[in-house]
Amino acid sequence: LFRMKFLQLLSRKSGGLEMLFQAYFGQKQVPYMCLTTSTCLYSKKKKVNDYEHVDQEKYKSLVYSVTSFKTSAQTPETLSEEDNLLYGPADKHRSPVKNVEIKAPKNCVPLINPNKRIPLLDSGSNLPLKIGLQKSKMPSVTSILQQTMPPQQALYLEKWKQKMILNLGKDGFAEYTKNLFLQGNLFHTTLESILLSEEKPAKGQGEDTAVSGYLSSVQHVLKDISEVKALESAVQHETLQYLGLVDCVAKYRGQLCVIDWKTSEKSKPSLQNTFDNPLQVAAYIGAINHDVNYDFQVSCGLIVVAYKNGSPAHPHFMDPDLCSQYWNKWLLRLEEYMERT
Repeated sequence: LFRMKFLQLLSRKSGGLEMLFQAYFGQKQVPYMCLTTSTCLYSKKKKVNDYEHVDQEKYKSLVYSVTSFKTSAQTPETLSEEDNLLYGPADKHRSPVKNVEIKAPKNCVPLINPNKRIPLLDSGSNLPLKIGLQKSKMPSVTSILQQTMPPQQALYLEKWKQKMILNLGKDGFAEYTKNLFLQGNLFHTTLESILLSEEKPAKGQGEDTAVSGYLSSVQHVLKDISEVKALESAVQHETLQYLGLVDCVAKYRGQLCVIDWKTSEKSKPSLQNTFDNPLQVAAYIGAINHDVNYDFQVSCGLIVVAYKNGSPAHPHFMDPDLCSQYWNKWLLRLEEYMERT
């Protein structure tokens, strides 16, 4: 605005603008033509600006606060104080938490059989029990768990299956599962021969077989296993009417356990990663304790996850309290199965 007024004053004085532009450009003609144009523009009616009539002093503080604003100076504490001032103190009363009812099995058969008599002396045979699985109308532990699988777990397995079929094709996936089954059987058979001979495999043993990686994986676990009492032996619960095939019953670090050998291509460092395997072990423990063919009782479990690449296996030990928890879960799954059939 100041510059415009200055130019207006110069344009009224004859030769004023000419001298100014001549001093700046060093030429006389160009400023003269510009001068003529400027004079013509000035002759037009000036546009009225409504903001010129605003009382700037009155709103000076408001303009300054807006133009100087960068970031909020409010903090959680000041916001809380403001809320208290406007709405009053916050109500800290929490809504009552509903008690989640833990479902208890209807048929509370104990894990440990109180009526089973254990002989004071050893039976005399050092060979582990190996009872063959007979045809029976009783459902197997594996079948019961498969048919009562939680929806979320079933969805997870179905997604995995569809992903594998997408990558391998139907025929390729069938071949993949067949090889997994054969490797699992070979691994169990090799372990059985090792435990029967009570000779721990040396490092590198079985390198020319399909299960060499699995055997290398479980070496450190086999060192802690002793007094094998059963291998690949059938068990049945005479009261609850179900059966199964136990991988191994032996002492692990001095504790008699039902041992379940599992193979995996993925790491399973925690018991939760083994899905229904703890329920399977608990079911076998209960069956052994109520089966007359076994003159001992078991209160602990062990799930050993062996890896094909030879990395150290994960042994998941289940103490008596943990076994009891999974036993109750197993009884619920068994009841669910019985209700469906």
